[in-house]
Amino acid sequence: MANNDQTKPELRTRSSLKEIQGIPLLEPIVTNWDRVEKFKAFPEDLLIATYPKAGTTWTQEIVDLILNHGDADQARRAPTHVRMPFLEMTAPNPTLSGITQLEKMGPPRVIKTHLPIQLVPKTFWDAGCKIIYVARNAKDNVVSYFHFDRMNLVQPEPGPWPQYLHKFMKGQLGWGSWYEHVKGYWRERENKPILYLFFEDMKKDPAKEIRRISEFLGQNTSDQLIDNIMQMTTFAAMRENPMANYSTIPETIFDRQASEFLRKGEVGDWKNHFSSQENKVFEEHYNTMMADVDIPFCFSV
Repeated sequence: MANNDQTKPELRTRSSLKEIQGIPLLEPIVTNWDRVEKFKAFPEDLLIATYPKAGTTWTQEIVDLILNHGDADQARRAPTHVRMPFLEMTAPNPTLSGITQLEKMGPPRVIKTHLPIQLVPKTFWDAGCKIIYVARNAKDNVVSYFHFDRMNLVQPEPGPWPQYLHKFMKGQLGWGSWYEHVKGYWRERENKPILYLFFEDMKKDPAKEIRRISEFLGQNTSDQLIDNIMQMTTFAAMRENPMANYSTIPETIFDRQASEFLRKGEVGDWKNHFSSQENKVFEEHYNTMMADVDIPFCFSV
């Protein structure tokens, strides 16, 4: 109980959710939405888009190493969120505000976003920017998001697991419905320069997916370099890398006693969280929500 009491003052920093076009987002993002909506993208910019906790940081590190030809020192030049800022994230501290950093950077920029496709600023489409989208199966995604919300004291209070799972199914978490998020980018992948990746494929055959990313970015990457990048971006390697594990974020924001930012990075961890009844209800709901699209998700490898 004493430990819980110590964390109570920090919990006051948690944001509430407000809506933009029906999508729940953190209140600071909504307050500063005008800056995001009017953000000027350049043709050379690359957007890495995901639903939260779908392999974003992993993909960012792979991309940064590809673009820097496997130079590990260059990839450690600054923390991930400084090298590849978070488009819609706003914060009083300018080093934590992605939009503030991006407004000061010239192209080419690698930019992170969790925005559903309909909220991506229009200038990205006008400029013809390439987009890498990473999707993760819904069950593992909600488990990872739950633990992230436990440790991230900026996110809304997650509450107990059963309640959190219900909110996920109803699209009531930050950045909205997982279902609509993954479907939105999937439907546009043939019409826009979108490379659609799956977290589970990256786990099964990382070399193949790294090559796909490299080719999408127009880079000639040797087999040896791909192998090197694969080794530098294993879960264990990234967890030990202070420039990729978010250990530079102060504990007033990330409560690492609740969870690590890089927690497990596995496929199938949902089996340790879902009760048999929860799984039954979830699968029925999932099949209904995904009936209109055939996206090949897998829930174990």
